[in-house]
Amino acid sequence: MPDGEIFTAPIEDTVEGSIYFDIPFMEQGKVIEGVRLTFEKGEVVDFSAEKSEVTLKTILETDEGSRRLGEMAIGMNRGIKQYTLNMLFDEKIGDTIHCALGRAYPDCNGTNQSAIHVDMIKTMLEGEIIAGDETIYSKGKFFYEK
Repeated sequence: MPDGEIFTAPIEDTVEGSIYFDIPFMEQGKVIEGVRLTFEKGEVVDFSAEKSEVTLKTILETDEGSRRLGEMAIGMNRGIKQYTLNMLFDEKIGDTIHCALGRAYPDCNGTNQSAIHVDMIKTMLEGEIIAGDETIYSKGKFFYEK
């Protein structure tokens, strides 16, 4: 099993903004593509998918915790070059991030409870991650890789 991710649980009610997940993934036997999520106070308030939007809606309606993020992570394995629709590999693709709707990891001080934990992946060759006031990741590279 390839390794290569850094993950944590967000403070669930602080997630704000919109994100587009450009790498397809499989859930409930369906390939879901082109997911857009908009968060306000940690909860998904708007969503769409270019393919299998009904399945995405079902995921979001699973329970009260399914509209909140339980995980935020960075894929670190730059040896993986192509997605496979197997999340155990795909979530580790280098120069990507992934976020999971649903259950948080208690070991990361996550508190969100849900029957689901559904990962979605975004390439990061454009874009950045800001922690506090510091840009820690930009265009697929950490601040120390410049």
